[in-house]
Amino acid sequence: MVNLQEARAWKAAASVLDPEVPAVTVAELGILRSVKIDDQGRAVAKVSPTYTGCPAVLAIELGIEIALREAGFEPLIERSITPAWTTDWVTEEGREKLRAYGIAPPVAGSASKRALFGEVQVCCPRCAATDTEKLSEFGSTACKAQYRCNACHEPFDYFKCI
Repeated sequence: MVNLQEARAWKAAASVLDPEVPAVTVAELGILRSVKIDDQGRAVAKVSPTYTGCPAVLAIELGIEIALREAGFEPLIERSITPAWTTDWVTEEGREKLRAYGIAPPVAGSASKRALFGEVQVCCPRCAATDTEKLSEFGSTACKAQYRCNACHEPFDYFKCI
């Protein structure tokens, strides 16, 4: 049976935009793991940051707290680092929104050794060409790398596999 309060709390928390990539929500990025109503009536939101040193995690948690309060809930934010967040948790809608925003989404199967330690084929989010090259391991944030498309010559960020 669907708990209507939890569904309403999830909807509120899931609407929070990522502060570093405001084209996607924390739910689409897989950062928001769950929202449950506890025995004391609080909306407990479980959040898994993209990595433990992510500078945006406090802004994300505050955004979720505000969204829950505005929806009429007493929020409790729980940060969860186990299991560790993975780019495999990014939804298909989130991947499409990243691409439309100009960021190449992570290659599927990020947990594979090839994706973690080898070179992956990154498609240009602007022209979809596969002839791209990595310029820098780090882009505008630590979770993105900087690439250039050799077809349209545009630079772009790639959301790295984690």
